[in-house]
Amino acid sequence: MFGDISGMMQKLKAAQQKVEETKLRLNTVLVDSQSNGGAVKVTATANREIKTIAIADALLHDKEALEDYLILALNDVLTKASAINDAEMAAAAKDGMPNMPGFDLFK
Repeated sequence: MFGDISGMMQKLKAAQQKVEETKLRLNTVLVDSQSNGGAVKVTATANREIKTIAIADALLHDKEALEDYLILALNDVLTKASAINDAEMAAAAKDGMPNMPGFDLFK
């Protein structure tokens, strides 16, 4: 009914390994964002870990503006990182999945 169970298990292990390798690689993929014309700059990994935040000196005297610009830049960089992460993880998982009818999880 399911064919070669041992072969499917090996493919699943290979898929799991590929997903783990992709997670490690995504730690090296950097995503940038900025707000207020570059007065606030944020860099994150594709695994959604913030790496750097740079703030122009002019914003240090306006707490509310700084908070607003930080929120904009952080939300944007995390959205971009999530899109990359989701696409890469889906591709890694799909590549290693055995061909099982009715289990098209990653269309």
